[in-house]
Amino acid sequence: MAIPLSFTILLLLLLAPAIISSSPVVKDPELVVQDVHKSINDSRRNLGFLSCNTGNPIDDCWMCDPNWEKNRKRLADCAIGFGKQAIGGRDGRIYVVTDPGNDDPVNPRPGTLRHAVIQTIDGRGANVHIAGGPCITIQFVTNIIIHGLNIHDCKQGGNTIVRDSPSHAGFRTLSDGDGVSIFGGSHVWVDHCSLSNCRDGLIDAIHGSTAITISNNYMTHHNKVMLLGHSDSFTRDKDMQVTIAFNHFGEGLGQRMPRCRHGYFHVVNNDYSHWVMYAIGGSAAPTINSQGNRFLAPDVRFHKEVTKHENTPQSTWKNWNWRSQGDLFLNGAFFTPSGAGASSSYARASSLSARPSSIVDSITAAAGALKCRKGTLCR
Repeated sequence: MAIPLSFTILLLLLLAPAIISSSPVVKDPELVVQDVHKSINDSRRNLGFLSCNTGNPIDDCWMCDPNWEKNRKRLADCAIGFGKQAIGGRDGRIYVVTDPGNDDPVNPRPGTLRHAVIQTIDGRGANVHIAGGPCITIQFVTNIIIHGLNIHDCKQGGNTIVRDSPSHAGFRTLSDGDGVSIFGGSHVWVDHCSLSNCRDGLIDAIHGSTAITISNNYMTHHNKVMLLGHSDSFTRDKDMQVTIAFNHFGEGLGQRMPRCRHGYFHVVNNDYSHWVMYAIGGSAAPTINSQGNRFLAPDVRFHKEVTKHENTPQSTWKNWNWRSQGDLFLNGAFFTPSGAGASSSYARASSLSARPSSIVDSITAAAGALKCRKGTLCR
């Protein structure tokens, strides 16, 4: 889809060849959990683990390095959760965007973001806004990292020819107007972005997407925030595995933080400071493991419940495996658990260890696009 741009200084992209897959290969969830923990420990040992003692393992992995600009590829080794294997452009060349104009969707000029945007988008050290149009679509590709962008005011667009690789351009139908749309994608990591006010969802993942981490984002001023799953009847989404960690769900949000259909979801150490209808919902027997989050209920007496079982009778949803462990509930907020609580089910919906909910404010303090300057720590 066309991506209108507005940015003030250079944006650096890490590129690697796109890997196209219409049917992503998904590991057994139990093995994913084991691999994630092993990979986190191994990568930290290899990196020397630059701990800032924030309790946020992603930020502590790279943010304490004043030479981050010279070590950009380190970021790709800091992912956690189900999207841990998203290496983006770590093994590719560095591409510097120098031209803020010529956003030609068919024949983009070298030096533009359109010409470069196939793999990792690393917005550190720049003020990058993707807004006013269809924004970002990740369709049938894998190994994608999106980091450090402001994504807002996204609208519908399409029904036109769009180039999606150096060698291919094709017709794209009308988009929904999501901030980030993940369609049949796998191994995707969206980190430290600020998202608001889009036509449809801020981040949606559908049509067999899996192996996704959504972390350290700051989301505001939007109704239906995050939809994970195409439809209740699209059973291929049963392979979906998503980690939602260290995000700040801020002012002006309505619902779907997230709304889950099929699959396994770990919602861990997020700060929920506002919702209108509910925070976490589901509709097709998803497994939801909520750990170490902070939920501040709205003042409206009838909307203090964190959970919602979308249009489903209790006789059905009472068997869904939803649990809250170590969450902090404020201003009357409450979580309605369900299911037998089988440990194996929750293990499949877990991808990292939760920190205490009492430190969620410090863990999420840097959520959203960062202000990074060369030679200093990112904050």
